[in-house]
Amino acid sequence: MTTAYVYDPIYLEHKIYGHPESPERLLTTMRALEEAGVRAKLTRIEASPLAMEHLEAVHDGAYIEQVRRMAESGGGHLDLDTYLSPCSYEAALMAAGGLVCAVDAVLEGKADNAFALVRPPGHHALPNRGMGFCLFNNVAIAARYALDQHGLDRVLIADFDVHHGNGTQEVFYHDSRVLYFSTHQYPHYPGTGYWREIGEGEGEGYTVNVPLPAGVGDEGYERIFGEILRPLAERYRPQLILVSAGYDAHWADPLAAMRLSITGYAQLARALRSLADELCQGRLVFTLEGGYNLEVLSHSILATFRVLLGEGDITDPLGPSPQPNRPIDELIATIKGVHRLT
Repeated sequence: MTTAYVYDPIYLEHKIYGHPESPERLLTTMRALEEAGVRAKLTRIEASPLAMEHLEAVHDGAYIEQVRRMAESGGGHLDLDTYLSPCSYEAALMAAGGLVCAVDAVLEGKADNAFALVRPPGHHALPNRGMGFCLFNNVAIAARYALDQHGLDRVLIADFDVHHGNGTQEVFYHDSRVLYFSTHQYPHYPGTGYWREIGEGEGEGYTVNVPLPAGVGDEGYERIFGEILRPLAERYRPQLILVSAGYDAHWADPLAAMRLSITGYAQLARALRSLADELCQGRLVFTLEGGYNLEVLSHSILATFRVLLGEGDITDPLGPSPQPNRPIDELIATIKGVHRLT
């Protein structure tokens, strides 16, 4: 397998003291990839700034201008959680542009799959507002780019961040060309993503939310991917799978209360790679969202890359959750009924 990655030093320049979404997330990850000898096996894709026409395909011009001006004036806060520093606008353009470059590489056959190690993250960003640490919605921009520039008809976005990707959902809520699938702790920030939110108009049925109670771990996630995501994907037949990869559902992450392990994250990556191999010539692109325990984040990304490379050697230094997993039989049955999977 030819597995590519995107990384650029500009991603480290989006920073503010004491914030959990920090440059250390990528520094720790890149160091882990280097020390494990995995980085040498990967193909690097150079990031380039996103063209304005592709940014405006998702975000309002007035909001884009607000972000640019705030960064150029020295930074500030869009809300209590979401900050800008002087280089944040440039970093955000390179984050979205880096993911688009990864999509180009996979769709043009230059790589079998890819992981965009970018920041700031994106899946909370709404068309007219940043929130939840996110400035521009990287995965939504990449999906729309694949549809408009590569002529695709069907893109699957799988989002396993512990927080619901409300921005991504809003962008495609009326669009059947994107199947948006999300697992997330509920109720939890940002408060959206209930199972009744299924899309509207032409997009009805193409938003699939799996709102999980706290305490769901490896077994529950594996069942969800096998019993809900797989039949959905087989029915939809995507031409590309994009993944909003947040590693904050791990049992040791400080911002949530789920019980996934690093081994569990590797299993999710295997499930997604299997779907891509079977349904869309292996076309699979991950992009980084959350994950705030640095050891968990770096080892989970390392495990994901090993899966993308076709290797079986997964290291999980933290092991399984010390607490039992919460059963979700009733929730799975409900969602299967709503989306006619029974």
